[in-house]
Amino acid sequence: MHEITDSSASDQGTKPLIAWEPSFALGVRDMDETHAEFIDLLNRLDVAPDAIFGRLFTTLYEHTRAHFENEQARMETSSFPAISEHNNEHRRILGQLSQIRKQLDRGRVSFGRAYVREGLPGWFRLHAATMDSALAAHWKRYSATEAAQPRSR
Repeated sequence: MHEITDSSASDQGTKPLIAWEPSFALGVRDMDETHAEFIDLLNRLDVAPDAIFGRLFTTLYEHTRAHFENEQARMETSSFPAISEHNNEHRRILGQLSQIRKQLDRGRVSFGRAYVREGLPGWFRLHAATMDSALAAHWKRYSATEAAQPRSR
């Protein structure tokens, strides 16, 4: 399991905004690694100087977009029953991230900091515990079924 260590927060002697918790581990390696990377980005953003906050937020946006694209492919491949709801949530979050990027482009770093500190940790905890845990459970069942299928020659 990939365990997060937040060097940016620990270097400054501060508590990370969000720490990896055992409940975040969904048992699907690439999902768990992506979630640990997301947490690391949030923690880095929390302590980032204003001068680099916007660039780092763009990195978070791109990471999240790629994360959601990977989940989309997984949901389509496995015929995930809640694909519509899950995709709607992804679109909502990407829309919010896009709006914050526009604020950052106008020099409004405080909007981005507030969203990172007050919005994203709670959203992540809920999303990982509900939507992503359901997807991970579905994926594990799907993978087990696929592995048990005889391969045609």
